[in-house]
Amino acid sequence: MVDKDLLSIQEARALVRAARKAQPEFARLSQERVDRVVCAVAEAAASQAESLARMAVDETGFGKPEDKKIKNLLASEKVCARIKDMKTVGVLHADAASKIVEIAVPVGVIAGIVPSTNPTSTVIYKSLIALKSGNAIVFTPHPSAKKCIARTVEIIQGALRACDVAPDLVSSISLPTIEGTNELMKIADLILATGGPGMVKAAYSSGTPALGVGAGNVPAYIERSADVKDAVAKIMSSKTFDNGTICASEQSIVTDACIADQVRAALQEQGGYFLTGEALTKVKTVMERGNGSMNPAIVGRDAVTIAGVAGIEVPPGTRLLISDEKGIGPKYPFSKEKLTALLGFYVVEDWREACEVCTALLHNGGVGHSLSIHSRDEDVIREFGLRKPVSRMLVNTPSTQGAVGISTGLFPSFTLGCGAVGGSATSDNVTPLNLINVRRVAYDLHTPCDFRGQPACTASSACGVSSVPGAAARPCPPSAALSNCCGHAANHDAVVAPQTPAPAPGGNLDINAITELIVAELKKAL
Repeated sequence: MVDKDLLSIQEARALVRAARKAQPEFARLSQERVDRVVCAVAEAAASQAESLARMAVDETGFGKPEDKKIKNLLASEKVCARIKDMKTVGVLHADAASKIVEIAVPVGVIAGIVPSTNPTSTVIYKSLIALKSGNAIVFTPHPSAKKCIARTVEIIQGALRACDVAPDLVSSISLPTIEGTNELMKIADLILATGGPGMVKAAYSSGTPALGVGAGNVPAYIERSADVKDAVAKIMSSKTFDNGTICASEQSIVTDACIADQVRAALQEQGGYFLTGEALTKVKTVMERGNGSMNPAIVGRDAVTIAGVAGIEVPPGTRLLISDEKGIGPKYPFSKEKLTALLGFYVVEDWREACEVCTALLHNGGVGHSLSIHSRDEDVIREFGLRKPVSRMLVNTPSTQGAVGISTGLFPSFTLGCGAVGGSATSDNVTPLNLINVRRVAYDLHTPCDFRGQPACTASSACGVSSVPGAAARPCPPSAALSNCCGHAANHDAVVAPQTPAPAPGGNLDINAITELIVAELKKAL
């Protein structure tokens, strides 16, 4: 009998070994060569965006092929366009004033955790940002999406081969198990976690540095000054995008009482159906499992499908099932994250009460993630921006498309950090810069004569170094001249001998010369 768990563990170890062999060689490539590889991978993935989208829907049952295609193109074309000019290899920055040179250092081998809701797009996106930063990545797929994930990796590896770099830079476990995933997380250098709260918590508990996301229980506040029809249209387009499978999709609408009827009417005009009575009871029955988690049978499904699962009838053209919700917490399922065509509805008196309700909703499983506001009152928008415990506040835009960078200037990303308040190590839309360490080479700002607190030279000293504030500083002369240098010969050891590049006019080190020397030394070391 084959032990699946042991095979999965062994495969994880083998893939990491192969990645560790390939990554150092890849990290030696120039920025230009790395960029060509990233571009080639993006082009290969984009060319198969539609087929991968269909495959993901067929395998998982989640979402819509046309929307998953858009996500695949976002993860390939738009990510590539955004990072193509990003400096991620070698010397990142040299500051002549502070005499500090910053050098990019890849983290090594990344463990990529992939959810079933966004499988192919997440693999494309994580592969591009890992490669751009000089890293290798090994994926552990969700078991219900392993075929489409494997196919995506196969396409990426083909592009890597065509670029004459090792295909082992991007790989995936073919036999995913919890044990195999745990082993991968333990032996990788960094974990890039996208998935459910349990998986993300396991990543942070593994002992390996991790970048993870939190759940998104996004409130959408429609404030009284908003263009109601526009706000509702954007919420509908966002919440129905890929049937709500992106964690940044709206989970509840909060609106002022004075415009609540307008909002209801607009929702109904655009395909929203308000559940009441027995229909509401039946839908609540199928929303969750016994432990309070989402029922997989309705995740990523459209409103008509959910109605069929619940055994109720809805009008033709129904796009969202909506419930007036009176409370917030475990006993109120419409107040929680719902990665499907379900939406809660709350009515408040004004923006101050909306502020409280939105905060309560965020703390009910979405703190640190995102909030959406539709308003033309800049004072209210500013107050929400100052007060809300979120990493992204999205103004007058669809929350889904805004958070992932389709309709806003945010970095295009499928790993949306939630900050410390949300249990994440970052609040960023994760980019290649989150996947490198920065080595800082810092030069002494003091002159040799006052090195380590030694007495400063006088203006008349033999070495010509002035103790007068603001006076130009010059290094002491080398070798024999040190014995005549202000009488400090005993204090001028090998550490402070003039081994740095010659000063530029004005007494500052020539930072370009410094950079050239460092690059030359790095090339020798590599």
